[in-house]
This record gives sequence, C-alpha cells and structure tokens, in this order.
Amino acid sequence: MNLEQRKHWNANHKILTGILSKPEEYPNAIALFLEQHRWLYASGREPSVQPTYEDAILSGLREQTFRAYPVRTSNSQNSIAWHLWHCARIEDLTMNVLISGQEQLLHSEDYASKLQTRFIHTGNGMDEGEIAELSASISIDALSDYRQAVAKRTRSIIPGLRPDQLKDKVNPERIRQVSAQGAVKASEQWLLDYWGGKTLAGLVLMPATRHNFLHLNKAMQVKLKLQKSLARST
Repeated sequence: MNLEQRKHWNANHKILTGILSKPEEYPNAIALFLEQHRWLYASGREPSVQPTYEDAILSGLREQTFRAYPVRTSNSQNSIAWHLWHCARIEDLTMNVLISGQEQLLHSEDYASKLQTRFIHTGNGMDEGEIAELSASISIDALSDYRQAVAKRTRSIIPGLRPDQLKDKVNPERIRQVSAQGAVKASEQWLLDYWGGKTLAGLVLMPATRHNFLHLNKAMQVKLKLQKSLARST
C-alpha cells in the first residue's frame, strides 16, 4: 500500500463516515467497509489481490525489526509486534463482544495460549517492561493467524447487521462483560467509557477501520526507521 493508496484510503474513510448510518446507503456502505477493511490485513493466500498495508509492512521484514523495542519515532516508541497485536486485540473484543455479543476469538480459539504472551488485555497502559516482554515473546506465526481470524470474523459480523442497528448505542451489559473478562487494564477504564458512548457505526469507524490504519502507519514508520539505520550500518 503506497502513499497514493493510503491517501485514497483516507478519502474513502471520509465517504464511509458520511454514509454508514444512512439506511438508504446501507449496501454501498457495507461494500465500502469491506474494501477499506481488506486493505488493513495481510492478503494471505489471495494472490490476485493487490498487496495490502500489512503486506507492505511484513514484506522483507526481519524478526529483529519486528520485535525491536523501543524504537523512537515521531508518534510512538512501540514495536511492530505490539502495534499489530494491539489493534487486533481491540478489534477482537469490540466486534465480537460489544457488537455481536460473542466470545472473543482470543478465548474461543485459544489464542490466549497460542500467542505465547500472558497479556490478555488491549495493551493500553502497558509499561516499558511489559511492552518489551510482549515484543520479545509473542509468537509471530500465531499473531499472523490471530489477525487473519479477527479479520475474517469482522467481515462476517458487519454485513450481518441490520441498517437500523448501526445507530444503536453499545449495550451497557456488554461493556461490563469486557471489564469482567480483564480485557482492559484497571488503569484504563476511560476506554470502556469511550466505547460506551459509541454507536455500532462508531465502532465500525473506530476501531475496526481508522484505529487499525493509524497503528499500521506507526508500524510502517518503525520499519522505515530501522531499515534506514541498517542501511547506514552496512
């Protein structure tokens, strides 16, 4: 996903924001959401599909670069591993628990064990030692599988919503479920309040699309900075 494609993605996100809650635009909105969302995850075994933003980040990526922490960029010092894990965790629990009332894939598909990290929350509020631990220990293969599973589930949930549901506020009981599952650190309860004030359309726009895009931007910045450092040292 090059610069022009990223600009196009941003322009389409503005369009999606404008039409998502309009019943008469529902078919167009869902089609646009699916296209926007496709750009945010690795294309996997779809050779005919244009390389996505995650494809661009992962292409030629060394494990050392993937796990490197801290990496001081203009927007973040977190590792690529953390960014990819964090946005998948957020999407897993918001799409599955808050929108559809299902169990998180982290638990239903045992990714809590497969990922080889003890952290089951969103990653908000982690200290430097915790981020370093996750970056060093997380399974790259399991994270790839987890992200693919999260993406597939989201693409099945959103088209299954009725147009009128998109204007509904998040069910407070589902917010309580997220809290009870330990999916948000005690110090980060603001996040529950933030989601609780959203409509379902709001969750589709942020985090399922925009939040992912922002973290992929940060991951790409990390990759480019570290590649530049490697080039200077060789």
